Amino acid sequence: MVGAVIAVFGAGAIGCWIGGKLAASGQDVTLIGRPRIVLELGNGLAISDFEGGVARCRPTLATEPRGAEGASIVLVTVKSAQTAEAGAALAGVLARDAVVVSFQNGIGNADTLRAALPNHRVLAAMVPFNVTRKQLEPGSTERTFHRASSGILRIDDDPANAALLAACARAQLPIEPRADMPAVQWAKLVMNLNNAINALSGVPLKTELEDRGFRRCLAAAQREALELLAVAAHPVAKLTAIPPRWMPRLLGVPDWLFRRLAKKVVAIDPHARSSMWDDLEGKRPTEIDYLQGEVVALATRLHRAAPINAKLVELVRTAEGGGKRDFTAVELQAALGL
Repeated sequence: MVGAVIAVFGAGAIGCWIGGKLAASGQDVTLIGRPRIVLELGNGLAISDFEGGVARCRPTLATEPRGAEGASIVLVTVKSAQTAEAGAALAGVLARDAVVVSFQNGIGNADTLRAALPNHRVLAAMVPFNVTRKQLEPGSTERTFHRASSGILRIDDDPANAALLAACARAQLPIEPRADMPAVQWAKLVMNLNNAINALSGVPLKTELEDRGFRRCLAAAQREALELLAVAAHPVAKLTAIPPRWMPRLLGVPDWLFRRLAKKVVAIDPHARSSMWDDLEGKRPTEIDYLQGEVVALATRLHRAAPINAKLVELVRTAEGGGKRDFTAVELQAALGL
């Protein structure tokens, strides 16, 4: 083993892909997850990429927070609703010098961890790409996680990130320090407004985004969010070749033109789906409160309305209870009043 001792608290798709990528480069990594997930990982972990190539590893596995004892870097990758619980669980086991990094969706998870871990340095970070489960070979019992879209990691520009930057360099895992992480997180949230639309469409991301009707739904949700952020004077970082405020216009172009332009913005595996679709498929609570819900909460603080995002919250809540999650583009536009 080389480099830092790393623990990943939350052995879901993102945690397993990042942790597996680090472990495959020979680094000391422990994945901490629920017993069912850890049992599945017992047959080995494979990391694949839409750009090609597969790496295999056997990281240390744990089902209890004490799996993070002795770690110098702890990556938190649980769902947003579990952040406070994760912070409380880690508080009693972390080494004094451990650095905690929140690789989670949403806006306030790093602050939630800071409140639970006041004696530790907590950094905000962002994962721009989509990770899905995949079976490399028929009948294989090896658990495979597949990076299905492009993008590089971002993290607070802070001296405490040095060990993780070095670990990522060894793993050939691109990561960019940023001094504007709140703006980066809002930009990611605006992009992630598509999670709900994809989950409600029931089709792969690429198929959904190639349909102008679904893109109109996303454009409306993004435009509403961006207008509120402008009123609140919240900066929104540019993470792709297209500035955030241009994105709704790009989404509205004809399908043939969108397919041509989208290749310059983000590459997507044909089989990729959103994490919210995965949650609905697995009958788990979604992160809708931390995506569209954040937009609705911002509107409330500004004494304004966010009807498109509020309706998407309602539709996803209905889907969580077993309701419709196979909207056509025409049906979803109608439901949103477009």
